[in-house]
Parts: sequence; structure tokens; C-alpha cells
Amino acid sequence: MPRPAQHKFKIMYPKELNVALSTWKEEDRPREKMLRQGSRSLSETELLAILVGSGIKGENAIDLARRVLAEAGNDLAVLARLSPEYLCRVKGIGEARAIQIVAALELGRRRQAQSDSHTQSIRSSSDVYRIFRPILMDHQHEEFWILLLNRANRVMGKQMISKGGLSGTVADPKVIYHRALLALSSAVILVHNHPSGNASPSQADREITRKLRNAGEFLDLPVLDHVIVTDHAYYSFADEGIL
Repeated sequence: MPRPAQHKFKIMYPKELNVALSTWKEEDRPREKMLRQGSRSLSETELLAILVGSGIKGENAIDLARRVLAEAGNDLAVLARLSPEYLCRVKGIGEARAIQIVAALELGRRRQAQSDSHTQSIRSSSDVYRIFRPILMDHQHEEFWILLLNRANRVMGKQMISKGGLSGTVADPKVIYHRALLALSSAVILVHNHPSGNASPSQADREITRKLRNAGEFLDLPVLDHVIVTDHAYYSFADEGIL
């Protein structure tokens, strides 16, 4: 005897009905949830929905935030690289909302950079990477920086020397040592990023490192390392024994 057909029913929750957030239970609304339970209780979609502020016709803020994240492959690192102009391509995201999203992500990056730069002393190349990764990650251009140290290898400061394009930037030895001497530093560490994600040094990287090392020996202001930074890895000339 044939069995009766079984029907499967899907429960539709408010998030799937595209209804206004004001009709949700108060404990489910992102803002109210943050006030009650703290920001860490919210999902990435809910946090982004707060930045978005409101939805558009037929779509609430959660749905809109979900689409923005999908545009970045649900990867916050990718989202952080998107420009306001790119975000404006997402339906419902105008210039003001795009700027809010980019500004919030930049604040998070700067907060991490400030926290990591409080390293009291440099003990290894990983300390340098921890300081500079938040500064240089997500860039689509190269930047050259110097880390200034005293005799105890404590950080005195960090300075950007130049900003270039996708495949290179200028590292003028005169500018670098002028800055280091003015700061009365005892040693420097060279740092630049590779937007390509490939941390291996180019021939130009090797040549400028050699030139700056030789100049540092003459000025009694040694180059302790040259660290190439990418979003997920780094290369240390000192660690590789080629400084």
C-alpha cells in the first residue's frame, strides 16, 4: 500500500521575510541586542547592518548587509579592500553608506596598529611584522617605512618614507638617514609591503638593502633588518642571513 505523500514545511523567520527590523522582537534587533548583550554577541552581518542603518524597499538592513558581505565573498579582509566607489555598485549602498563602512573598517585597522606599535622592544622579525601588518595590509600600492630604535632596541618611532604604485616605490637613502639622524636613533629596520602577496624580495629589494646597509655602516647607524610585509606572511633579510 503506497505511503501518503510527506510534505516538508519550512519555517519562515523574520530575517527571511524581508520585513522591517522594527517589526522584529526587540531582542532580535541588532542595536537593542548590542545594548543588552554587548558588541561581541552580534554576527558580522548584524554589525554591518548597524552601519548600513536601514534597508531599502523590499529589503531590511540585515538583508542589505548580507548582500554587501556576499560581494566580498563573506571575507572581512576582502571587504576592507573595497573602495567607497566599488561599494556604491551594490544596490542600496549610496555614497554616505559606503563611506561609513570604509571608515569603520579603517578605524578598526588603526586601533590594531596603535595597539601593536606599543611593543616595547624588538626581539625578532615577528615583532616587526606584528607592528606593520595592520598598517600595510589591504593596500593596493607599495609603501616604504623605517622603524627607529634606540640602543636597547626599543621602538622610538616609525616613519613612512614613500608611497608608490602596485609594483614599486622609491627608497631614497638620503631621506631615510636624514630622518633617522634627526630622530637620534641608534639603528633602523627597513619595512615595505608587496601588494601582490608574494613576500620574496626582488632584485631591486636586494640592491637597496645592500646600499642602505653600507650607508648605515659608514654612519654608525646600522640596518638591523629589512622586512617585506604581505597580508598573510613576511620575509626577513636578517632571518635569511642575507643582510
